[in-house]
Amino acid sequence: MASSILSFVMYWLTEHPSIVNFRWNPSHCWFSTWSFLFSTIAAHLFLSLTLNLLLWKFHRPIPLGPIPAIHSLSLSLLSAFIFSGLLFSAFAEIRDTRWFWRRSKTPFQWLLCFPLGTKPSGRIFFWSHLYFLSLFLHLLRTPILILRRKPLTFSHLLHRTMPIFMCFLWLEFSQSLQVISILSNTFVYVLVYGFLFWRSFGLGESWLGVVVNLQMVISGCNLAAHLGVLVLHLGKEGCNGIGAWGFNSVMNGALLFLFLNFYLKKHLKWGRRGPIGELKKEC
Repeated sequence: MASSILSFVMYWLTEHPSIVNFRWNPSHCWFSTWSFLFSTIAAHLFLSLTLNLLLWKFHRPIPLGPIPAIHSLSLSLLSAFIFSGLLFSAFAEIRDTRWFWRRSKTPFQWLLCFPLGTKPSGRIFFWSHLYFLSLFLHLLRTPILILRRKPLTFSHLLHRTMPIFMCFLWLEFSQSLQVISILSNTFVYVLVYGFLFWRSFGLGESWLGVVVNLQMVISGCNLAAHLGVLVLHLGKEGCNGIGAWGFNSVMNGALLFLFLNFYLKKHLKWGRRGPIGELKKEC
């Protein structure tokens, strides 16, 4: 019975034809054009700033009922689904393609550094595409923030829009490191949005510091992974999508700087600002 259930789950997460035969193609994939990418980001920024300006004189929060809690729960569950699917798909992809690169890489090196000539097709890129689509749901957090009359900051807008652009580059250029990046990001989203869901019911306050500290640890691991890609690219035959990786490294560095700045302000100055303060603004 247990083996049948496991086989069923594995089929739908790793072996379904839609997953195995996936190919990133602007003519077949949703939201896969450069024009849609830039227009969506521009529209989000414009509408967010306009809404914030229209409500400038209204200081009282607008009641939203269960919408924020439903949104948080949905993103937490969706992130857990993507994390599971990508994790099992990575194991399956290593199993099926290891014959091609086993003489030059270990499985962990493959996770960091795709071989040159890697095409955006197959299991990994199916889940990358699903993760890309899920990021558009994250944008709904901005109007929720504004309607509840929480401060709309540059940091918030950057954290909502830049991941969409970076994930588009992962798919467009078959960028290395995306497996580890998506796994770490979805793991964090499960925790953060799970926390926000429970906090909407007045629960889970004691876990706030744990969630933020874990985010800091994962950010440090991501930084180490970026350095690993650079070492493998210079020391081996090269990593696929290294140009996109370079741009994403700069963007990740900027996001990490903002998070580290808030983190240090909290722990060194014991002020109200900081990652914990930023997370509280979401509630």
